[in-house]
Amino acid sequence: MSDYYNAFEVSPVPAPGPDAVPPEPYRGIYGMPAFATLPTDDLAASVEFWVHGLGFFELFGITDQLVHLRRWAFQDVLLVPGEAPAQAPAMSLSFACVLSQLDELVANCRARRPGSVEGPYDTPWNTRDAVVITPENARITLTAAKPFDPDSEEARNLAAIGITAPEGTRTDDPGAPPRQ
Repeated sequence: MSDYYNAFEVSPVPAPGPDAVPPEPYRGIYGMPAFATLPTDDLAASVEFWVHGLGFFELFGITDQLVHLRRWAFQDVLLVPGEAPAQAPAMSLSFACVLSQLDELVANCRARRPGSVEGPYDTPWNTRDAVVITPENARITLTAAKPFDPDSEEARNLAAIGITAPEGTRTDDPGAPPRQ
């Protein structure tokens, strides 16, 4: 799979590492390459949870018709009036965050909606994730890349499918000498 290349410059998600800083909320207007539209039977409660639990902000709203929420660039959600499903579907929508904010987001969601969060837990693909069920029964995964350790099981998992880090890459200890 040699067609993969480091393309962090096109993403608002910072490279993982112990000092990764999340980008500021993005307030610009752009053609959205993807977004989620979620029906809710309580627009105000949903907005409150997404803003104060998940860390989104209200980009704009049309009274009782639509609320456009966003975190970082390309993390857009439209809340619209409608009937929410009775239970969360198996499908989920994932939003990137950085490790330093994951615990706070999880705590905020738990405080606003006890029993709504599963995790955080580590994945075989080198992230720490938490699954949140929102008031409109959407299954949201908050995912944070962990620092890369080329000697870890996660690195071996990725290498097994053809994804390898460039030589000298090490984010688990930025002061460590480059690997040869």
